[in-house]
Amino acid sequence: MRELKGERLEKELARLKLMREFENSYPEYTLIAGLDEAGRGPLAGPVVAACCILPKDAVILYLNDSKKLSEKRREELLPEVKEKALAYGYGIVDEKRIDEINILQADYEAMRIAIANASEMLKKKGLGDAPQLLLNDAVIVPEINIPQVSIIKGDAKSVSIAAASVIAKVTRDHLMAEYDEMYPGYGFAKHKGYGTAAHIAALKELGPCPIHRRSFIKKFV
Repeated sequence: MRELKGERLEKELARLKLMREFENSYPEYTLIAGLDEAGRGPLAGPVVAACCILPKDAVILYLNDSKKLSEKRREELLPEVKEKALAYGYGIVDEKRIDEINILQADYEAMRIAIANASEMLKKKGLGDAPQLLLNDAVIVPEINIPQVSIIKGDAKSVSIAAASVIAKVTRDHLMAEYDEMYPGYGFAKHKGYGTAAHIAALKELGPCPIHRRSFIKKFV
């Protein structure tokens, strides 16, 4: 990763400081978690949510909304995010469950699993039983007894949500690369299951494979 110095470093630190404004707005909480998901829109594969609790003094250069980062940068950031996090967890809900309960409910389910897994890591480290506050990217998750704040485009405004977005995105990308080997011909490693022209053409030619979301592909097959 390119080293930052001088004015560029100062600019990056200033950007990250702005991305801590939401976290700093709640000084009464020491365990603030960011919550985000990846894979809500694709035609194939799971939805993956992640929950990440960073120390208040954590500095992770280049951290941002995962959609604004290159694949290479996301891969570089993931180990640092996991290393510096007090705790993190992710939840995976597959395409069959998505078809069964719809994508919004599947999204919520993945988020609840992610929160539970992050809470379990906190407990194992002796840091607490659960996050004290959730900063969410544009949602309020039902059936959660933790205070929540919904932030529109939160993955670009909060370091905690940005960290969760990187975990969710990279975790899902790795899964789709594995599926590409299991189901060749669709290009999952490249488009990650999203409805690109190439993916739709392959879907029409080959028909759906086991990881396609039947409720998403009705107009293509």
